[in-house]
Amino acid sequence: MRIASNTTEIANAVAALRAGEVIGLPTETVYGLAADAMNPAAVARIFALKGRPLDHPLIVHIAGIEQLPRFAREIPNSARQLAAAFWPGPLTLILRRQADVPDAVTGDQDTVGLRAPAHPLAQQVLRAFAGGLAAPSANRFGRISATRAEHVREEFGAQLPLLLDGGPCRIGIESSIVDLSAQTPRILRPGAISRAQIEAVIGTVAIGVDGNSPRTSGTLAAHYAPRTPLRLLPRDAIHAADADSVQVLALGSVPAGSHGIALPADPQAYAHSLYDTLRCLDARASALIVVEQPPDTAEWQAINDRLRRSAAGAGAD
Repeated sequence: MRIASNTTEIANAVAALRAGEVIGLPTETVYGLAADAMNPAAVARIFALKGRPLDHPLIVHIAGIEQLPRFAREIPNSARQLAAAFWPGPLTLILRRQADVPDAVTGDQDTVGLRAPAHPLAQQVLRAFAGGLAAPSANRFGRISATRAEHVREEFGAQLPLLLDGGPCRIGIESSIVDLSAQTPRILRPGAISRAQIEAVIGTVAIGVDGNSPRTSGTLAAHYAPRTPLRLLPRDAIHAADADSVQVLALGSVPAGSHGIALPADPQAYAHSLYDTLRCLDARASALIVVEQPPDTAEWQAINDRLRRSAAGAGAD
């Protein structure tokens, strides 16, 4: 695998995509495995690389609002309002799909997830490619998302023909997902765009998956998981007695006598480094990772969502 730069390899990336290859692509949220969304064989390569269940849909990345009609047949005013407010940016909209969008992308559903990423490299590729790119996170299915080019290289090595290195991802956790395919808008996955920000644009929204929600990325109970077992505990329950076999992910400072890494007690800074830190702790091959429970507030909702799913899937091979 060669790591590409924006000045020398955009054309090569576009050529690879047009040839049906899968490439590593940076976004402002996490790195993705990108392929031509309208090429079922290329999309199948994404599923094979990730080991992803075939009924688990992919998000299609587009350059901007002007491409919405290419992939969505019903575009409510709320979709245009949210796209105008937050695109390019970390917001995915679930809409009724156009008939020719491959079933492999949508998981055989009548909906498609669409997002315009803000990373300049992603934008350059999308505008040069002039189409949509299916691009789930660049990690094995269920594992910790990649927020640096080296994470992608560690996971896939020579299996990818090209990796665009866009540096560390600015946000560090996946996009907010809003379902606009039903009568009531609903947040299916929290992210950097908060419920308050969304409601300021389109009014009241529901939150959480219900029985009628379409399947979407990142909403399975177990996800974002290290191979080391992981537990969420309040700070006063973190004890130093097992320090030699436990790594701690703490808020602000590592408790006295414990071993681990502390992240800032600020949700944006914490999110930026979360997956990189989990990967670092996982590599230490301890018996357990203990994560200090962040505050149960709206500002920490997306992080708590990722940590709960990480704990549910951690330790499984």
